[in-house]
Amino acid sequence: MTTAPTTITSPTIATTGGDGDVPAAPTAGMAGGAAARERLRVAVLAPPMESIPPPRYGGTERVVAVLCDELVRRGHDVTLFASGDSRTSAHLVPTIDVALWHHPRYRDIQPFIATSVDVVYRRAGEFDVIHNHLGFPAFPAARLVPTPTVTTLHGRLDLPELTPLHHHFAGMPLVSISDAQRAPLPDAWFVATVYHGIDLRPLRFQPRSGSYLAFLGRISPTKGLDTAIRVAHRTGIPLKIAARMPLDIPGDAESRTDWDYFHTAIEPHLREPGIEYVGEVSDGAKSDFLGGAAALLFPIRWPEPFGLVMPEALACGTPVLALRWGSAPELIDHGRTGFVVDTEDELVGAVDRLGGIERAACRLAVEARFSPAVMAAGYERVYRQVVTAAQCGGQAGMVEVNA
Repeated sequence: MTTAPTTITSPTIATTGGDGDVPAAPTAGMAGGAAARERLRVAVLAPPMESIPPPRYGGTERVVAVLCDELVRRGHDVTLFASGDSRTSAHLVPTIDVALWHHPRYRDIQPFIATSVDVVYRRAGEFDVIHNHLGFPAFPAARLVPTPTVTTLHGRLDLPELTPLHHHFAGMPLVSISDAQRAPLPDAWFVATVYHGIDLRPLRFQPRSGSYLAFLGRISPTKGLDTAIRVAHRTGIPLKIAARMPLDIPGDAESRTDWDYFHTAIEPHLREPGIEYVGEVSDGAKSDFLGGAAALLFPIRWPEPFGLVMPEALACGTPVLALRWGSAPELIDHGRTGFVVDTEDELVGAVDRLGGIERAACRLAVEARFSPAVMAAGYERVYRQVVTAAQCGGQAGMVEVNA
């Protein structure tokens, strides 16, 4: 069984339902399109660094793309504020012509964070709710308009600077993407946990187990690629690595750390037998890459807020072998859709237990818990709760997303 989400007893903080429960289906009126009285005008603010959806790596942007398209399908009036090279069924309002990570001239993201916030909040009166995926830079503007803002936090929350920040903006409605993510900020105003949904259509189910282990992510010490390489060597099973190289950001300490890690801990092993670096994979190639694997290795060493690659692998029928950090115990049903363990030695041992995992169960788990419809239904409840609270001049209370 999966680990049950943490129950928060504060009356202004949300709880979620049982982790293994299938969320309630949307009402009949919502299935093919929102009824007139239910139709919401939603502004979605996306980061300007990457297009929606991203061409390759980009978890937040991929989730925003799926959410916008599903909300439109359900009959809502959605406006996406994002880079001009984005593709969406929502109304697109460019905040920059080309996503910053691909822009031929610009490198500093801060000016475009500021302009993105300004473009949205100048038009706040046109919407029932603003859904912020840009984080705290939008908080000051959100306080100055009557239109309520809901912020989904996509990053880690255990950094010391975030405690005084969220204390200062104590009235800001927040959505966590796992219960584990919110743990470092027990007093912040989380109105719900809404798990990410993924587009299942390009992720084809592969009923037969493959002959290699897979790693998909970015090259960083926190992602544990060096551990994956050692597990492959110790089990004698080849490892295929689909990873984004570190970014080149002048003056950025994190990118320097990632490059040092690559040169010292990863690059020397890429010439060894059984270790294959295939580079970043596109959406079209991802299904074959994940579906052809015996298992996805997820040996993280940080409090991963969600980890989109886990449900992506499960959708292809591929079980996940993960270290017990962050959201992994919530997303993986230990012994049914993979194994969540504490040490590298236990990861090695889990490889020998893969024969007990039914790949069909992996796919069914994703359809029940991480589909676009499940995610959108959760956000619809959040939107209506904060809109009603704003109309009544109060704070939104608990929103049961998986009830």
